[in-house]
Amino acid sequence: MNADGGTGAVDPGRVEFTSVRELRGPLAVVDKVEGVGWDEFVVLTCEGAGQRHGVVLEVDRGTAVVQVLQGTAGMDPARTRAAFTGSPLRIPVGTGWLGRVCNGRGEPLDGGPPVFGAVTSAVGGNPLNPVRREPPAEPVLTGVSAIDALTTLVRGQKLPVFSAAGLPHLELAAQIAAQSTAGGEPFCVVFAAMGVTHADAGFVRDALEERSAAGELVLLLNTADDPVIERILTPRIALTVAEHLAFALGRHVLVVMTDMTSYAEALREVSAARGEIPARRAYPGYLYSDLASLYERCGRVRGLPGSVTVLPVLTMPAGDITHPVPDLTGYITEGQVVLSRPLHARGVYPPVDALSSLSRLMRKGAGPGRTRADHLDVAAQLLSALARARQVRELADLVGLAALSATDRRYLDLDEAFGSRLVDQRRDESRTLEETLERAWQVLLTLPRSQLTMLPAGLLDAHDAPESG
Repeated sequence: MNADGGTGAVDPGRVEFTSVRELRGPLAVVDKVEGVGWDEFVVLTCEGAGQRHGVVLEVDRGTAVVQVLQGTAGMDPARTRAAFTGSPLRIPVGTGWLGRVCNGRGEPLDGGPPVFGAVTSAVGGNPLNPVRREPPAEPVLTGVSAIDALTTLVRGQKLPVFSAAGLPHLELAAQIAAQSTAGGEPFCVVFAAMGVTHADAGFVRDALEERSAAGELVLLLNTADDPVIERILTPRIALTVAEHLAFALGRHVLVVMTDMTSYAEALREVSAARGEIPARRAYPGYLYSDLASLYERCGRVRGLPGSVTVLPVLTMPAGDITHPVPDLTGYITEGQVVLSRPLHARGVYPPVDALSSLSRLMRKGAGPGRTRADHLDVAAQLLSALARARQVRELADLVGLAALSATDRRYLDLDEAFGSRLVDQRRDESRTLEETLERAWQVLLTLPRSQLTMLPAGLLDAHDAPESG
């Protein structure tokens, strides 16, 4: 892959520098350079180690620090030449990516030819005038009841999944990628996996095989034994491909990125190699702006078709939601889907903690004319009842079940019904929104009508809500 998005030798008219002074982890330091700029794409040729590619991280008084995408293992500074291309890293874009499986640098893993396209785009993205942004609107239906009913994903939104080690976040991400739709409009998925095991990479390929065969999927796999520097490039390639599919070709694109904690750790490793002063928990001080440079590439643009919706998945070390990666992600994004260890221990899949989860843009994508007229009312009533059920459960732990009133016991019944009837579903089960909302009604009708104060009387009559238990 070169600066023009293809493969092959360096332009013979391009100046090569042989003054590679040092190789430090994933970095190469080149002295005595002229006319080199930040973010410039570099082709490095090393005798006996082949051709590698890099990006300029820093230039200071004739010295350039180059981030080598394939790592520097096996390279010898004395036998390495660096050619600076004069432009940022660019990749071909277009429908040629659909149905392909590639590594984190965009090189094929499926045995096919390299991906080609009529046009190329810079992987860093293009600046977007904020006044041209359209507010997110209309839903992306995932087929997962816990998300569609209570934390509806909206086209153009960035909604992260907060998980922890041992929870089925990869299974949930793959299920969402396999099932999501945009109400019959042109739709596709770009799935970027970072730092996954070979077993997990194989699982993702198998789970998304049908969508890939239908030409609706781009799959980028960066495994744990790939160069760590590649993880910094993987989400940027995914978003560059998605932007063209959305804004040039009119598709609604869902970008699933997992695991963003692996990405942040790769960023920390490069920062340490550069000798930068560390910030909180040794992450670089620019972690916030770096994450924002990825998440903010989603959205809708006035006058252009399509949309880019981002679903980042991250694991919270030791389940700590105040860890820098989930903490900063929460500042940038519009809500979160939080997975729960207690629900997972009960055998509920997906173990979504409804009271800790939130979609701040749900009202933009759900309700009359978008999903169903009663959707927002049902969601509000259900969350209110779940909050009361949690209070009742805490009270029961203090005074015992026998001391609870009949109404309080009905709230405990609702809590059980919510987990078993609405949230719990098979890992290959795709539920329609109609089925999801009907299940939500069944859960709510566990309570007497007098407790359903947030629902209009007409809706209660239509569903034959009982007056009492």
